[in-house]
Amino acid sequence: MSTAPVTLRPAEDCAYDVVSLGEVMLRLDPGEGRVRTARRFEVWEGGGEYNVARGLSRCFGLRAGVVTALADNEVGRLIESLILAGGVRPLISWAPYDGIGRSTRNGLNFTERGFGVRGAVGVSDRGHTAVAQMRPEDVDVDDLFGRQGVRWLHTGGIFAALSETAAEVAETVMDAARRHGTVVSYDLNYRPSLWKGIGGQERAQEVNRRLARYVDVMIGNEEDYTASLGYEVEGVDANLSQLDTSSFERMIEKVVAEFDSFKVTATTLRQVRTATVNDWAAIAWSREGGFVRSTERPGLEVLDRVGGGDSFASGLIYGLMELGDLQAAVEYGAAHGALAMTTPGDTTMATKAEVERLVGGGGARVQR
Repeated sequence: MSTAPVTLRPAEDCAYDVVSLGEVMLRLDPGEGRVRTARRFEVWEGGGEYNVARGLSRCFGLRAGVVTALADNEVGRLIESLILAGGVRPLISWAPYDGIGRSTRNGLNFTERGFGVRGAVGVSDRGHTAVAQMRPEDVDVDDLFGRQGVRWLHTGGIFAALSETAAEVAETVMDAARRHGTVVSYDLNYRPSLWKGIGGQERAQEVNRRLARYVDVMIGNEEDYTASLGYEVEGVDANLSQLDTSSFERMIEKVVAEFDSFKVTATTLRQVRTATVNDWAAIAWSREGGFVRSTERPGLEVLDRVGGGDSFASGLIYGLMELGDLQAAVEYGAAHGALAMTTPGDTTMATKAEVERLVGGGGARVQR
């Protein structure tokens, strides 16, 4: 019988199955229209790290929390309300609000879904946010990971890029998690716009290589590994239906030889035909089983692609935690990501039953 890729703390010894560390922003969505011509917006909450915890709570029924910070004003309280509605316990450091957001504020993210030949567009407004000003002492790591207990911590390169102190918070929290036997996952999630003003790609590699030594499960595509960790991928075919991942696999073998703490690595495989039609699959590796690949979904119809990768991560984590099998985990991740992209907003509206039906080959028949 194969060994599970990761070893978890007993559920009965922990208050949380999963905790994410990251920023939660207010997303303003113009629906089928455009930001530049909108007269009304629908609001959602979202954030690269938070979305993973929310998916594990809302879709998969796990006990989830998010460590974050918000400015204490009406927008901050709205975000808190949305987090609570998502079934996630908000572990918030509240920052005093000065009345106009000069010293601290909450992040906003204006996002167009795109359609056909018009790609998705994101306009972030997240400078001087409360979470970017977090310091290591703002998180009582001994209480969270010791007295309360957490089975899995998830964070990533978006949070680490927010500020110098954010990277320090990430390292402190990841180190504490490791010391207490908590599994640590990290999504490299390279965003050039976040690193541009604080040292660019060189700084991204410095920070992410330092944090990578605390990671058990690393998530990222070829661009992430190149920009964030300094590796190169050669010869990757642009056509997913005939994608030769051998070059990517050779790169991963080099990565895991250097970072021997990695027990699992995984990435989505996406080829964008149009904003609303993508080819979609995923690949994962573990030390025990080597590489596995999910079912390919060529011509996947997409309503809103934002958060698809985060929903892949939450499905992958669920599979590793509850099923203990890498092939099942990558199938759950790919299916959950596919379903999440059929609904608006950053966060999942899928059910576990829908994910399992898709994993099992079920289609989109009417459910009565």
